Amino acid sequence: MGTSAPWPREATALYRHRRRTYVARIALGQGGSISRRQLYRAGLTRSEVSAEVRSGRWQRLGRQTIGIGDRSELGLWWRALLEVGADGALDGVTALVAAGLRNFEDVVHVSVSKGTRYRRAAGVIVHETRRRRPDDLVEGTPPRVRPEIGAVRGALWARSDRQAALVIAMSVQQRLTTPAPLWDAVESVRRDRRRTLIRSVTEDVLNGAESLGELDFARMCRRAGLPAPDRQAVRALPGGRAYLDCRFDRYAVVVEIDGIHHLEPDNWIADALRQNAVTIGSDSVLRIPVIGLRVLGEEFMEQVRQALVSAGWSKTPLRPAK
Repeated sequence: MGTSAPWPREATALYRHRRRTYVARIALGQGGSISRRQLYRAGLTRSEVSAEVRSGRWQRLGRQTIGIGDRSELGLWWRALLEVGADGALDGVTALVAAGLRNFEDVVHVSVSKGTRYRRAAGVIVHETRRRRPDDLVEGTPPRVRPEIGAVRGALWARSDRQAALVIAMSVQQRLTTPAPLWDAVESVRRDRRRTLIRSVTEDVLNGAESLGELDFARMCRRAGLPAPDRQAVRALPGGRAYLDCRFDRYAVVVEIDGIHHLEPDNWIADALRQNAVTIGSDSVLRIPVIGLRVLGEEFMEQVRQALVSAGWSKTPLRPAK
């Protein structure tokens, strides 16, 4: 993570100026973070580094890392990598953020190959992995895994099933990865307690409500003690995606189960027009994200129950009139 300084070590004013320029250039490329090893390779001594820190011009960011100038998010990532060492690379959600993921905050995740010697660092979660392959990393700096790998591992390491589903969904919605490589990354997971969930969520994200199917929603209704919908249809969108439209005729309740592509602006408009038209016709319309049924199924089915009850449904069947 550094090269030897391209000038002699004579302690002259010109040498010191060039040395500081060289160090500043390295730090700038790393978001304001630089390792002690890089500083020593640039020709600075331990006492010189300590003097800069004592003066307040530089900041001590960890046992291995010094901060120079203003530090950015890139500097936080480099600080994590320099502190951990070994063959560390940004991974999980951190790799996705480095690839452009928006509106998601988490601690810094770094992966290292299983069995390598690495250092712990404050604010950094280090994951040892047996799955590291040379082509897992994208070209360039800082070292990070490809987005599809980061998405799957981010889901595996998530704090909850809900967060796991969100990581997969956001990586596709924000176009950080495409279906084929994402599915290959999912298939590479052999054993994990979330393997089934991640496969199901990925199918939902890539295929829309077609991955759920009419019979699946009817089965969820029976399990919740609700009547089965009278009419169900998977409807295609202009982009080839689909949603599941279910109607309880007797109660004029419509449930639309949306794939993630309904979040795209063009589909927002079409959805609004369609929902308004149905509502004008006096139907009650519930919209449920298909991923929501995977991770918060009970909560959404309770809303379906409330809509049916409001429309006159009773779990206790009415006795027929004599």
